[in-house]
Amino acid sequence: MSATTDKDLVLSVRNLKVEFPTRTGLIKAVDDVSFDLHRGKTLCVVGESGSGKSVSARAILQIVDRPGRIVGGSMVLSRADGTSVDLAKLNPRGGEIRAIRGREIAMIFQEPMSSLSPIHRIGEQIGEALRIHFNTPKAERRARVIELLEQVEIPRPHEAIDRYTFEFSGGMRQRVMIAMALACNPSMLIADEPTTALDVTTQAEILALIKRLQTQHGMAVMFITHDMGVVAEIADDVLVMYRGKVMEHGPVEQIFHAPKSDYTAMLIGSVVKLESKAEGRQGRVAPQMAPKSLLEVRDLSLTFGNGLKAVDSVSLTVMPGETLGIVGESGSGKTTMGRCLLRVYDPQHGIMNFRRADGTVIDLRTAQGEDLKSARREIRMIFQDPVGSLNPRKRVADIIGEPLKLAGLARGRELDERVAALMAQVGLDPAWRERYPHAFSGGQRQRIGIARAIAVKPRLIVADEATSALDVSLRSQMLDLMMQLQDEMGLSFIFISHDMSVIRYMCDRVAVMYRGQIVETGTTEAVTGSPQHAYTQALLSAIPNPDPRDRRLDARVRYQEALS
Repeated sequence: MSATTDKDLVLSVRNLKVEFPTRTGLIKAVDDVSFDLHRGKTLCVVGESGSGKSVSARAILQIVDRPGRIVGGSMVLSRADGTSVDLAKLNPRGGEIRAIRGREIAMIFQEPMSSLSPIHRIGEQIGEALRIHFNTPKAERRARVIELLEQVEIPRPHEAIDRYTFEFSGGMRQRVMIAMALACNPSMLIADEPTTALDVTTQAEILALIKRLQTQHGMAVMFITHDMGVVAEIADDVLVMYRGKVMEHGPVEQIFHAPKSDYTAMLIGSVVKLESKAEGRQGRVAPQMAPKSLLEVRDLSLTFGNGLKAVDSVSLTVMPGETLGIVGESGSGKTTMGRCLLRVYDPQHGIMNFRRADGTVIDLRTAQGEDLKSARREIRMIFQDPVGSLNPRKRVADIIGEPLKLAGLARGRELDERVAALMAQVGLDPAWRERYPHAFSGGQRQRIGIARAIAVKPRLIVADEATSALDVSLRSQMLDLMMQLQDEMGLSFIFISHDMSVIRYMCDRVAVMYRGQIVETGTTEAVTGSPQHAYTQALLSAIPNPDPRDRRLDARVRYQEALS
């Protein structure tokens, strides 16, 4: 132990190295990384998937997944009593690091559903750190947990304390994780992609909450993200990582307005690109409303068995060659409506008239048997999760070729040639078709999903949050690919998203959903440029602005206030 000279310095990381030995060689996940964390300041660590951001954070708490190990460097934690300890020298299973985890350094993980126990009430989970570190009596623990739930603005904390994880929305579960992290008043908070799975309005609330609590408690915050818009809104300093190395490190304004690294400029450019309409769509004459629409939905309704009206009298029209964006928060009914169109769910009321390639019209809501099966060949879906939507036990050739086999369109050598052509069409090397999904990156897996969707030459594709799981640099690539395929194949898209910047970039028209209903619809330019409904205004104002000189989230519109 030794005294520290900088009273605001909480953690000093120098030349950190983390390696993963594999059968094919040594992977340097973190390679000579250095940075400091100061009390009351936010350091954003940014980079694409695989850059080493999360491994760096996990190294601080000595929770690097095996067979990874820290092989060099120091991580000196400065304590309130003037002493310090090098975390890199502590035994990962020892009592000293366990005493630090949760008490002096807390962590919020990316996916709250897998980080919280499904069988314990949230009050027990939040109070566990108090029991372990302070042996706090049960009655005092309960009072402290209720106080924490109030701090993170969970409604009716006296009731919420006795609920289970599944009873909370994604945003509320993340608030529970924040309450858990703050239980012991840590001096440092690590937030590992805490808003990635959230819609923009919930993300804005969580970012504001972390900032407010940081100010109250004086914590140092290490915020890991791949979203440069979020970085611009909240960071004091920025650390840019790529393949385990630091590409750039400095104040947020310098990083955004005078980046020294080409990689940093690329990340910023990827976000700025989505601030306006895609080049290929600027000046494009959107398909005009005409009697011969591709899809006409009228008064569509679906009520689940628990009485929840997930889709409530929805009406919309899709023209040939058009991209219609459906935007709204989680729980607004976007995905449910998309699944109704493919009859994954059976809506109870309304019509879904789809014009077939031969000019005949079929009501998808009432279609059965061969009629429904043949219509589904013309309507395909791209799913949100490129990992979960691909069978890990099948080769890519089998995954892409399956729709062709089921439709009886190709066999044997012809099937193999069609699969190779589809892979080339979406930018994948046809030689990779014998590989399995785990051998591909997230962006490549989404390209596989797109190839599967276009295999039977559909006329309408429902893309359900097709880019939300991707890094921002990959997001515009996927959108550009879909627009290219649209032009080549004459496709129509229904593009479901919670991100208005993605909708603005690609879509001709937009329908805004809230609690199962469409509250506003119009051209993309009209809806994003001059929103009429207060909920649309709230969505637009919650988009992080990728310029630290013009931070807007603090002045965003809140829909509940607009209603009052």
